[in-house]
Amino acid sequence: QNMLEELLIHKPDDPIEFMINHLKQNNDDAPRICVLGPPASGKTTVAMWLCKHFNAIRISQETLLFKEVLTQTEEAKAYKGRNQKIPNALWANLIQERLSNVDCIKQGWILEGFPENQEQAWMLQSSGIFPRHVVMLYAPDTVLIERSGGKRLDPLTQEVFHTTFDWPSDPLVQQRLVKPEDLSEQEVSKKLLEYHRNFPEIFHIYQKVLKSINADQPSVDVLSQVLAFVQTRPRCAAPFTPRILFCGPPGSGKSLQAALIAQKYDVVNICCGQLLKEAVADNTKLGELVKPYIDSGCPVPAQLVLGLLTERLGAPECLSRGWLLAGFPRDSQQAQQLQKANIHPN
Repeated sequence: QNMLEELLIHKPDDPIEFMINHLKQNNDDAPRICVLGPPASGKTTVAMWLCKHFNAIRISQETLLFKEVLTQTEEAKAYKGRNQKIPNALWANLIQERLSNVDCIKQGWILEGFPENQEQAWMLQSSGIFPRHVVMLYAPDTVLIERSGGKRLDPLTQEVFHTTFDWPSDPLVQQRLVKPEDLSEQEVSKKLLEYHRNFPEIFHIYQKVLKSINADQPSVDVLSQVLAFVQTRPRCAAPFTPRILFCGPPGSGKSLQAALIAQKYDVVNICCGQLLKEAVADNTKLGELVKPYIDSGCPVPAQLVLGLLTERLGAPECLSRGWLLAGFPRDSQQAQQLQKANIHPN
């Protein structure tokens, strides 16, 4: 999917050569994650933790301006030195250049605090930068303003601590901590207003790969929810026909859950017991073979059940809408026979 996206974006003259180079250079399993949220929501903490967990590259405003030597770094620093806002196009160029480096391609990247607005998001997309997962942290403004007052930064490691919630145990680290310059209550309130103005547009752009996570809870819970989300594989937009197998012991609710799922996703619900009864009632050839077993209360041989299933699952509505099968197979031998009959659930 990633290679197809790259082909559509770059439209190379030699697609075969392009795909070969892509397979040599790219690691499609590497993380591509954006961590977004209002000031003091914990973006840096989450981003740094994800980088350690995945051995990925963290990219933020600070790293782009003060830790990287990029073509337009000095130009961006000049804006910063004059207390002027750095243009969106300049940020987008810095990010694109950094993400094209080999370490980001091989190890993956965690983009912290970008994009900040709709224009930046569009610029990143036009450069072929598509995150697989977007983590959107949120918390009440009152909590964020209160948090910002206790925020402390380790200049050596860029790790963020808090005087109340996350104070380091190492005395040497404690001595190094400094209070960020732009954290007055008025400044935080101003940033919050700007964030709330831009948030709906960003949410709309990334809604298919975005998850909102409450940052007003213990950091362990926040990090576990973030990890659970970023480890899920994004669903492909290609047409998909579900073929679902529902298993479980007697009384576990298979029939009810199967009926609910079939109704919700408009797939054909096939109950093995019902299928056998219908075959007997319709006096079909297979029904006549099944009838003695049902009348005597004996289990119907798997071969007869498979014959009915193969016929039913080959019906046009099952092929077009997909199917859900409950109550079969009941053991490994029946499962093997199902595979031999080319009935493969997905």
